[in-house]
Amino acid sequence: MPRHSSIEIDYRDLIAQYPWVVERKQNCILSPDSDGLLCGLLMSHYLGWRVCGFYDGKILVVEKGTSPHDCVFLDMEIFRPKIRSVGQHMVMYDKADLPANWSNFNSCITANGLRNYDFKNDFKLKYPLGTVHLLLSILGQDQTIPVPKSAVCPLLYTDGTFKNQFNYPENCLSWLDFLGASRDNNPLQKVFLDRHYSTYELMIELKDLFSEISVIGGGKRGGDKIRISDSRGNAANIDSRTHQLKPAIRAQAELFLKMLANKTGWTFAPTQWSWGPYKTIRFRKGSVKPGKARYQVLMAQNPVSLAIISRNSIEYTIDGGGIL
Repeated sequence: MPRHSSIEIDYRDLIAQYPWVVERKQNCILSPDSDGLLCGLLMSHYLGWRVCGFYDGKILVVEKGTSPHDCVFLDMEIFRPKIRSVGQHMVMYDKADLPANWSNFNSCITANGLRNYDFKNDFKLKYPLGTVHLLLSILGQDQTIPVPKSAVCPLLYTDGTFKNQFNYPENCLSWLDFLGASRDNNPLQKVFLDRHYSTYELMIELKDLFSEISVIGGGKRGGDKIRISDSRGNAANIDSRTHQLKPAIRAQAELFLKMLANKTGWTFAPTQWSWGPYKTIRFRKGSVKPGKARYQVLMAQNPVSLAIISRNSIEYTIDGGGIL
């Protein structure tokens, strides 16, 4: 991971280190929530990327005939030196005492790593936005990306960004400065700096968005994500006969993607999204309380991915079969 300590990120340096992030016609694997789905829409629309599967931390589904090693993982950090990924989670425990295998993150762009932020010293300063905001600002360096007024609420909704704006305004402002959000060529300017809504109007627009998502979910929670696995880690929504996403789950996902596409202007092209048949890979997911010794033991197990999600929990995934 790059280590920028400057006030504002150097996008040219970032792209020089990771040219694949702006290359066309890549295969990608998404986290199956609103942030991952927005990332997929953005990259497929502007760079012609193809969505070949999903990874939820317990199950990886990837289109048969496609190797996950040939895909870019979006909205997650993959701890493998030859697997490319982009994420926004906290993964570093102590910058002064990195694990011996830390180079496994060499092909990973992670937001907190861009500022060399770790759990021990910087947890309260961790990245408060979504992966899609980071990708937007990177792509905006090479091309003009319009952000219509209708896109603002979905981009504030994802990963609870609107909550973080009001709960942690100082940290959000610091990150927007770092990302160069006020620059004319940065699409984030239209999301965060334009006066699209009064506070009251924004609440109304968010309420309406919540209602739309509820309708998509059939009145239940979850209309903004694709449920791949169940609580036991089983691939409950992959048909065991066809190896495809179950029809009802796919239909809900497509409704949500079409809604996002309509609001953002990023085309949802069904041919760019694989719903199977998939190869399904099951991993072992666990959690451990943050601590120096526990973290070092965890990293020595070579996890597929991890995220320090709170002061009380590091979530991680172990690949027992050596597939990744």
